[in-house]
Amino acid sequence: MILTAEHILLTCSILLFVSIWAGKTGYRFGVPTLLLFLLVGMLFGSDGLGIQFHDMKAAQFIGMVALSIILFTGGMDTSFADIKPVLKPGIALSTLGVLLTTLFTGLFIWWLSGMSWTNIHFPLIPSLLLAATMSSTDSASVFAILRSQKINLKHNLRPLLELESGSNDPMAYMLTIVLTQLTQSTGIGGWGEIAGSFVIQFVVGGAAGYLLGKLAVLMLNRLNIDNQSLYPILLLAFVLFTFSITSLLNGNGYLAVYIAGMMVGNHKIAYRKETNTFMDGLTWLFQIIMFLCLGLLVNPHEMLQVAAVALLIGAFMILVGRPLSVYLSLLPFGRSITPKSRMFISWVGLRGAAPIIFATYPVVADVPGANSIFNIVFFITILSLIIQGTTIARISRLLGLSLPQEKTGNDFGVELPEELGSDLHEVTVSTDMLSRAQTLKDMQLPKGTLVMIVKRDDEYLIPNGSLKLHTNDKLLLISEKKKEQPTQGKTEGNPKL
Repeated sequence: MILTAEHILLTCSILLFVSIWAGKTGYRFGVPTLLLFLLVGMLFGSDGLGIQFHDMKAAQFIGMVALSIILFTGGMDTSFADIKPVLKPGIALSTLGVLLTTLFTGLFIWWLSGMSWTNIHFPLIPSLLLAATMSSTDSASVFAILRSQKINLKHNLRPLLELESGSNDPMAYMLTIVLTQLTQSTGIGGWGEIAGSFVIQFVVGGAAGYLLGKLAVLMLNRLNIDNQSLYPILLLAFVLFTFSITSLLNGNGYLAVYIAGMMVGNHKIAYRKETNTFMDGLTWLFQIIMFLCLGLLVNPHEMLQVAAVALLIGAFMILVGRPLSVYLSLLPFGRSITPKSRMFISWVGLRGAAPIIFATYPVVADVPGANSIFNIVFFITILSLIIQGTTIARISRLLGLSLPQEKTGNDFGVELPEELGSDLHEVTVSTDMLSRAQTLKDMQLPKGTLVMIVKRDDEYLIPNGSLKLHTNDKLLLISEKKKEQPTQGKTEGNPKL
């Protein structure tokens, strides 16, 4: 059968539809959505319904673009105010923690390779390479699970985990590249040159991310494009430009896009709401595409050949390597991070798409045993998403670290531009309020406050002074920002009337 463009588009649309349906179904049962995307790819792959996709370079390219967009969007959602108290431990986890995880897990793999009963026999450097590919927590998985399951945590744990997952991919990437080169004994010098390469990657990546992020903010606010739909597309161009130019300058592109995202997210930009909506949708699209491609890429029967060894390595990482790395990395911070918090941080060591993408680099470079490395990483990723991904909310409650999710937005779906300098508040009419005022004109609203909309059950009413209020009516109020207002009556979490 000759494949036409129509066949390819039909297949892609079915894959997307099935992935979204599976994600919605799995969400009800607490199964990580990204795991289901991966399984859908495997279902349609060579050992399933027969779609043949074996191009490692294409998968690597798709993953590179997807990770750039995911990290940038994650950076946009990272508030400077939130991460400031956890900046030092976050950096320690994303650098020293990744290095220690690579070291401990690599030594375990090397020891395991010396056993006569195992079917892997890696020397020390390839053992460390295998560990390096999966040494970082996956940003796509952590962002998706924490946000989709609406997990709110004590002790600033959520910004700490998001900072770590968003900033530790660069370290894992550099370790993977250096160790890949060391296995081939080409393109790399002594330890001094390796250390210098790490410094250059971090310095150039950090500087490029900061400067290009600033430039993106300036361009978004100064260009005055007539068509507002082009603003998000302009930002997407900046994401791809930032990653590519930083990489060409021998910097770390992943670090650059994450920092650039933080710069954009923490400054006022034109059409923020539309831009955020576009970037969120694009992020989900690329997450689906990335996980589907990786699922199609693997041959499950090959993965099963290394299942026993991968299970041991995965168990070591989850129960020993990650906890030990977290404990040592956070040792300088003493009691500021509680023992229960350290336990939870250790458990949220999710593997996802990033380790699988990094595992394609040894395959593309023809490193001996690269196919086994790829299959082991894939197996451990599934293991991590099943065991850790499905239990994060439960573990947080068990350790007493969960908090009620703070309400964001309002029931009216209305947002105001930041430049307006006004706040929106939602008030529910109570029996006590009705005993004092039954119409809007009788209510003594604070000066500078207006009622925009009244919601009664599923009906929206345009407010006027003679409108009679009912119990449980919801009022959307607009008021001047940061202004102390006199009160009369009280409602939960809302302005006083």
